[in-house]
Amino acid sequence: MGRLLTLLLALPLPAFAAQTLAPAAADPAPAPVAVGSALGGGMAAQLTQLMLGLLLVIGVIFALAWVLRRVQQATPHGGQVIELLGSRALGPRDRLVLVQVGSEQILLGLSPGRIAPLHVLQHPIEKPAKATTATPEFAQRLMELLGKDHKDKH
Repeated sequence: MGRLLTLLLALPLPAFAAQTLAPAAADPAPAPVAVGSALGGGMAAQLTQLMLGLLLVIGVIFALAWVLRRVQQATPHGGQVIELLGSRALGPRDRLVLVQVGSEQILLGLSPGRIAPLHVLQHPIEKPAKATTATPEFAQRLMELLGKDHKDKH
């Protein structure tokens, strides 16, 4: 990884060396050069430098993404210690939150810039059962009612 980064950083160096050595190596009376070829050579060097810089940035992005993936795989995903049991909005910016840490349940008050523990529950509250999905009969009956209303309006 370090070698790749060093290689990517060293790639633009030959272009810089060629630009600095070219004026020093020129004799005092240079031969006339066509304007189109001089501009084309300078444009090619700039384009090459631009492309190498772009490749360097893209390479760094991919290297950081690879490192981030490796770091995330090293952390355990299971075994969450803190669990959110419930939340209730009190206003546009204030909330009550019930969290469970281990076997202890804590009621927290959340407001902008502040989290305050309000109460530690002596007897933990059981988690409510998840809502059951609608039965097919109910869904079918609802569609019939919606269909009748839709037909009546036309």
